[in-house]
Amino acid sequence: MSDNSDDYFVGSEDVSTQVFDWGTLKWMATPDVNDSERLSAGVVQLEPGRGHELHTHPDSDEVLYVVSGEGEQTVAGETREVAAGEMIYIPADVEHGTQNTGWETLKLLAVYAPPGPEDVLAEMPECTVVPAGEFPEQNE
Repeated sequence: MSDNSDDYFVGSEDVSTQVFDWGTLKWMATPDVNDSERLSAGVVQLEPGRGHELHTHPDSDEVLYVVSGEGEQTVAGETREVAAGEMIYIPADVEHGTQNTGWETLKLLAVYAPPGPEDVLAEMPECTVVPAGEFPEQNE
């Protein structure tokens, strides 16, 4: 790890934004951003009525923490309502998806261990990567 204090403090304007038709992601702790070797972490925002379809991360566990809003989280075929203050643990290779069922933006902190899925997302054809410091427009 670098001794540079810039590696320890990261603002949302310091990193690029991944934009999908279902929401946006800002990865603020990754090997590329700050030499984070054991995990990646970022902020996910889903607008009302939007969601991330069922998918898996074969090599990484995922933890989601609901910062604000409400929605439905499906993990391994079980769907539950989730709201601010709740955490969801998703083991590697377990099918899961998130849907915003509320009237406000659903904001999540997503953590992968080890890092890697954030790079897979960036390479998807439906992903637009907006450079750091630029304001993203939602894909339609």
